[in-house]
Amino acid sequence: MAKMAAESVTVSVQRAPFSSKWQASRRNKLHTQVRASQSMDDKNKVFKELGLFSLRKKIEGVVLQADMLAPAALELEEASRIRQEEMIRKYNLWDDVTKSNEILGKLADSSKVVDTLKDLTYKAEEAKLITQLVEMDAINHGLFEQAYNASVDVSKFLYQYEMSKLLRGQFDMEGACLTIKAGPRGIYSEIWAEQLLSMYTKWAEKQGYKGRVVEKYASKNGGIKSATIEFESEYGYGYLSGERGVHHMIRSSDDESILHEQTGSAVVDVIPLFLETAPDLQIDDGDLRISSPSCHGVEQGRTGHAVCIQHIPTGISVQSSGERSHFANKMRALNRLKAKLVVTAMEQGIPEVGGIKREAIADMWKQETRRYVFHPNKFVQDVKTDIQLPDLNSVLDGNIEPLIGANISMRQASDMVM
Repeated sequence: MAKMAAESVTVSVQRAPFSSKWQASRRNKLHTQVRASQSMDDKNKVFKELGLFSLRKKIEGVVLQADMLAPAALELEEASRIRQEEMIRKYNLWDDVTKSNEILGKLADSSKVVDTLKDLTYKAEEAKLITQLVEMDAINHGLFEQAYNASVDVSKFLYQYEMSKLLRGQFDMEGACLTIKAGPRGIYSEIWAEQLLSMYTKWAEKQGYKGRVVEKYASKNGGIKSATIEFESEYGYGYLSGERGVHHMIRSSDDESILHEQTGSAVVDVIPLFLETAPDLQIDDGDLRISSPSCHGVEQGRTGHAVCIQHIPTGISVQSSGERSHFANKMRALNRLKAKLVVTAMEQGIPEVGGIKREAIADMWKQETRRYVFHPNKFVQDVKTDIQLPDLNSVLDGNIEPLIGANISMRQASDMVM
């Protein structure tokens, strides 16, 4: 497969080190203070002065969470692994290769989760031991940072593990292909679309997910017209499918009796990115309209080999421009079209894509997902789940887990009712 002309997104989590200059100026004084403190109250005062008291509380909270969840989760996953091993012993793997691959895949997944849970338990115990040692002796900043980093890893995995148990949709385990398109309000929408792109790439970095900006159409006046990110990580689609719809930016300012409002909008679409086996879907060539190099007026990708494919019976269009050749872009666009078709069929509750009703296909521009209010108050309102977060800057910095978690919980509740 041809290499993608893509912008890499670093997915390792960057941790800000403790300031060496600050440590040097405070070390002697604080070292003496800690050794002189015998009571817990005095030690807590020192913790607060260091700015580590809240970190210790966070570590203790994560350790408590791990103590409550990890043993039960480990028992559950080990039981699942044993069942898969028993199936392998009883089943003739040569009788049905497809079934055999499915069983072996589940066994590998169970073994991976078991190993991770054991490692998580070790990290939680390590963090707990370090915090206990800190209370007994002078504060060692290196050890304390090690404990905090371990607790962050534990917390992140517990969150992802809990969410994975809620994600039981047909394609939830697949990766995700997320596309952002600026709305019709010119520069405001184009700048806003670029902010959304930054939000999702930062989210990928914080979560340690493998994500790449594979296509990006810059605007002449700043911002972007559209962009596509591919998340090559398990459960990417399950996490991000709730992001589909219109994201509004609202900034109001009042000048005496005159109220002026600046708004920008962008639509987000998400389809599965199949990590292993793509759907076995055959599409008649006569049902496809392939155009190149531009895609219905959208400016051409930087490679000069952009391909747009429209499925004539449904009117669904997809494009690809991130590959280095016309053929590779055509293949990628076909895979995206297949993903879009199978998701549409699933949403309409029909078994075959041939039964998709064109008039019943949802218009993304008519589905409002979220409002980001910049002025006079800063907050984020999720229209689908009706939750509101007061820290707009934190959300734009990639901290969208509460919004994602609320959407997953809402979908699970809806599935239970159905």
